[in-house]
Amino acid sequence: MKEVIVYQIDSFTKEKFKGNPAGVVLNAENMTSEEMQLVARELNNSETAFVFKSDSQEENFDYNVRYFTPTTEVPSCGHATIAALYAKAQEDQLDSCTLTIKTQIGILPIHIERKNNDYLITMTQGSFELSPAFDVSTTQKIVQALGLTIDDLDEKCPVQIASTGHSKVMIGIKSNRVLNQLAPDLTVLARLSKEIGCNGYFVFTFDTHEKDILTNGRMFAPAIGIAEDPVTGNANGPLGGYLIQNKIKETADGIFEFTGKQGEAINRMGKVEVKVQVKNNQPERISITGNAVGVFTTTMNLY
Repeated sequence: MKEVIVYQIDSFTKEKFKGNPAGVVLNAENMTSEEMQLVARELNNSETAFVFKSDSQEENFDYNVRYFTPTTEVPSCGHATIAALYAKAQEDQLDSCTLTIKTQIGILPIHIERKNNDYLITMTQGSFELSPAFDVSTTQKIVQALGLTIDDLDEKCPVQIASTGHSKVMIGIKSNRVLNQLAPDLTVLARLSKEIGCNGYFVFTFDTHEKDILTNGRMFAPAIGIAEDPVTGNANGPLGGYLIQNKIKETADGIFEFTGKQGEAINRMGKVEVKVQVKNNQPERISITGNAVGVFTTTMNLY
């Protein structure tokens, strides 16, 4: 019998039952991929992170982390990384430090800052990539599936795929009211994901009416079992690179920082702090920072 420690952590918030819930299994060394998938399905969060030590003496990192939605394994996940390292910090009562994790997108440094007996987690994401803007026909299909019209789009914002390891389609729109009223056709979005090779759709707007919030967003990924993800690190992070590379936002000192808000429409509001290091007017390094709060911890017996 295997016994594993399971945490439920809400990321990008300090308020329980807000932000984005993630499952975390801290001692996943002896679990099979099938067991990980079954546990992720049972917990039924958008992602569950499985943390385990390497059995190799040659690899130079602290922990392996694998990520599963209820239906499939994914290469990376922002909120589940924040959750996993927050749980690890709580479990081991860590002081401020930087740990390295091995994921499917490479070895990433994660900074843990201990403040007032609590923790703030910063995840350096994978390298930034931006695909060409979609043609008119594909853009129209995406817009229609989301329940939008072309007139809803923000003219400054091309519809295209951005990625820091787990790609998302960026769709900028003019109105926060329209954003909160979205009712996308999830079946059509899932079918489109196969056509375009991207499973996530991040709809965002600058229409926030809050001086410390640059964007409000919503993210849909039905192709991997996520109808709507409450607060998405792997959408807000790439958004920062997208805004710089498309010259929608500029920086004078080589650093672009902003706060993205998400989850308002589904009453799971959270905030992601995004930092883009810029070199030669191009995004060079992207990190996201978030709070977290524990909801419960338990043990699970796998027979």
